[in-house]
Amino acid sequence: MLIRAEGLVYIYAPGTPLERVALRGVDLQLAQGERVGILGPTGSGKSSLVQLIAGLLRPTTGHVLLDGVPAHSRGAQAAAQRRRIGLAFQYPESQIFEQTVAREIAFGLRHQGLPERERDARACWALEMVGLDPDQMMERVPFTLSGGEMRRVALASVLAMRPDVLILDEPTAGLDPQGRRQLLGRILSWQAETGLTLVVISHDQEELARMAERVVVLVDGRIAADGSARQLLSDRALLQGAGLDVPCGVALLEALCQASWTVCTDRLLPQEAADEIAAAWELRRKPL
Repeated sequence: MLIRAEGLVYIYAPGTPLERVALRGVDLQLAQGERVGILGPTGSGKSSLVQLIAGLLRPTTGHVLLDGVPAHSRGAQAAAQRRRIGLAFQYPESQIFEQTVAREIAFGLRHQGLPERERDARACWALEMVGLDPDQMMERVPFTLSGGEMRRVALASVLAMRPDVLILDEPTAGLDPQGRRQLLGRILSWQAETGLTLVVISHDQEELARMAERVVVLVDGRIAADGSARQLLSDRALLQGAGLDVPCGVALLEALCQASWTVCTDRLLPQEAADEIAAAWELRRKPL
């Protein structure tokens, strides 16, 4: 699916004392199969943007096209295009409402008219994808789960729909480091296998470095930068200008540069930074 956002403006509570402008004329294009990260400080418009793309919010002005179809128009064609997009919200309680985990995951599948056997198979697959045991989870009441388990179930209900576009809003919040790595690894493997479009909102630059090839930086409702993840996530001036932290590995490599080490500073992941430092250390040890 080709997604085009053109001139998107979104205003919350317009004409009231609570009026707030979330987006200010955003133009964005997402191609089929891209892995895109959306980064920005709190209140920059990240969640508003993805909800507009998914058709959950209607723009104040501007429009979204899904394979050329206006996303917010009425009719079967627009509805069919919107159903190809799966959005997992940041807060799972905002989208969980069924009495059991099995019913929660199967809710959308029932509306698709899938037979019970197919619904059960997809629910089991989706739970395994997010690292939960179907035998132990299917009959659990969602609101008795921990925050991390609820987040996984909410994501499983989206994955079970097999969307062509998967949008994740802070997908690993509340998960331990091992759970984060496992979940991200499964999603990346599935994306590579299916060629789906993956959009990830995260405040964690290391997470975006693992998940995204391209990063869009939002500041005050506008796109401040759009480019390769490696380039933008190692750009100190850009990140600090947007009120964001520099990744720890980048900061360490920059400090070594200032200490006259010969290192590249665009190594975003911890292992990449460690390998870069090890290689530089070996060079420094060699006699002149």
